[in-house]
Amino acid sequence: MPATPPGAERRFRPEVQGLRAVAVLLVLVYHLNPALLPGGYVGVDVFFVISGFLITSLLYREATEHGRVSIRGFYVRRVRRLLPAATVVLLGTGVLSFFLLPITRLTDTAWQLAASAFYVENLYLARQAVDYLASDTPPSPVQHFWSLSVEEQFYVVWPLLFAAWALTRRRRRTTALSLTVLLGSVLVLSFACSVVLTSQESASAYFLPTTRAWELAVGGLLAVGLAHGSLPERVRAPLGWLGLAAVVASAVAYDDATPFPGWAAALPVLGTAAVIAAEQGSGRLTASALLGTAPARWVGDVSYSLYLWHWPLIVFALVLTGRDGLGPLDTVVVAGLSVLLAWATKVWVEDPVRDRGLVRSGRSALAVATAGMVSVAAVGGAAYLQVDRSGSVTFDPSVHTGPAAIGRSADSEGEWTYPSPVRAEDDLPLLYDDDCQASKEDSDPASAECVYGAEDAGTTVAVVGDSHSAQWFPALHEMAEERDWRLFLYTKSSCAFTDTMTADAEGGAYEECQEWNRGVVEEFAELAPDLVFTSSSTTSRPFGAETVEEGKTAIAEGMHRLWQDVAEVSGPIVAIRDTPRHQRDVVECVSANLDQPERCEVSEGEAFEHADPQEEAVLALGDEAHMLDLSDRFCVDGACPAVIGNVMIYRDAGHITETYIRLLAHDLGSRLDRALS
Repeated sequence: MPATPPGAERRFRPEVQGLRAVAVLLVLVYHLNPALLPGGYVGVDVFFVISGFLITSLLYREATEHGRVSIRGFYVRRVRRLLPAATVVLLGTGVLSFFLLPITRLTDTAWQLAASAFYVENLYLARQAVDYLASDTPPSPVQHFWSLSVEEQFYVVWPLLFAAWALTRRRRRTTALSLTVLLGSVLVLSFACSVVLTSQESASAYFLPTTRAWELAVGGLLAVGLAHGSLPERVRAPLGWLGLAAVVASAVAYDDATPFPGWAAALPVLGTAAVIAAEQGSGRLTASALLGTAPARWVGDVSYSLYLWHWPLIVFALVLTGRDGLGPLDTVVVAGLSVLLAWATKVWVEDPVRDRGLVRSGRSALAVATAGMVSVAAVGGAAYLQVDRSGSVTFDPSVHTGPAAIGRSADSEGEWTYPSPVRAEDDLPLLYDDDCQASKEDSDPASAECVYGAEDAGTTVAVVGDSHSAQWFPALHEMAEERDWRLFLYTKSSCAFTDTMTADAEGGAYEECQEWNRGVVEEFAELAPDLVFTSSSTTSRPFGAETVEEGKTAIAEGMHRLWQDVAEVSGPIVAIRDTPRHQRDVVECVSANLDQPERCEVSEGEAFEHADPQEEAVLALGDEAHMLDLSDRFCVDGACPAVIGNVMIYRDAGHITETYIRLLAHDLGSRLDRALS
């Protein structure tokens, strides 16, 4: 048997347990009140390094002491350590979601319950992050399981590397250097991937295992290094304090605007590694002494369950209070209940499973894992079926009259709205199914041309702008069939039809939008459309604008410049005033007030809080442009309701349902005729 490497006998590190406490408290404070600790999300990165260090220590010890790594034994330990508590939390959260969450949120929650149970929640959120239509989805009570999913995906590969190294070590007597090179390669490749993807699409990069693996690998390399010796005593104390300061500094200095993970993640990751590398110092005035105190160790002991419970409790509290953030009393109650449930879960779930050896063999581990996944999936399935039953409303033109009901007595009150609230967000224009809405990454309209109507149509009509222009497609499509039009679509997500450089969702320069709009003008030079329709969200803001008024002026001036170029090669430009906007999720509000949807209306002043820069551009162009204002088909007597004529107007806070827009085709057509005549 090989000699035990130096340091391999050290199995419990109290300062590492205290470091777990730091990690979970950072996350807890950040989630309770982001203003207190805007970069508290780095606590997850601290967890990643700790996990990589501890698991690699076990794998390396097993490989060097026994000459092999038991893959079955590794996963038995993982199941015994993680699944019981995770399953309890997922089941409890699923049941509570069924009773507490608005029904409009149950479908997404059901899918995320299943994704969390199967440890692919991070991939689900990564897909959702780059889906423009789903990017504003309210947070689910289980989305924090993304970090656990990253870890388990990492540990599909990591033990195999050690098993392979142990095998070659027996046959070819390879050294720890070869293992270090192997693990270092994973670190370098993952870190490079993290930097590149974060700079390109930070929303999805945040959740991907390829951008996070290097953080666990840092802990892994540290474990191999410390197994062969410790750092000199004189550098350990200052290193520990510097590491702890780096973690805290990143939690204070970073915020949601920080591109992450990428380069920024190096500070908390290396800080955590420094604390671990400092080990237990001999003096009292060391970071390890602070982290090794009894209170810190106690929080570290319950850190896993505390992480599991705190987020669903926050989500449920926000739903019950109806607020966007927790008040001081709410914060204290949620924090206290999180700690209480974490302690109870550790005492009654984690400890008994571990201490009584309830999961010993591969067969028992498989049974526990399967039972947990199936039971959680069953709860999610029940929620999904409830949503499906609630969404079965059939469109009836005699009942669901929409804007035609304005000014008439309501003789069908109490009828089910169409689409039902649980189906409203899916009531989308056909162009989305046809993949005719350009994504944020697209910059060349020539490669994304979408056309509707006969080739020999008498009139060529172009539609350009952002999603607030695309939402008018159902009415324009109906008009095209009636009026012998051929529709050419050039709409692009979050891209107002202006020459001004606008800002993207992260506040950076939205260069693809400016390139797209200039490309559209080039397309128009060849197409020579007889009519051009456009609309855009009033929330579009220029890159670098310091004030709202400055931004509005810059957008309007850019529209004027761009529209002038269009007017030289096309017929009239018709701008449709932006539709009213709510400050909250209208669909969720209606689902909670089905008998009194008027509770979800807002004042016209609030709904049109932002002036529409298109108005200035139309005035500047004179007879070459026209403005269509259909606000009176959305707002009545100074109020903008959520439902008119038993038809849901909104599919989110600012976009209109396909059904309501389609029912506006006659109004849009008549006002177009008046404007052009």
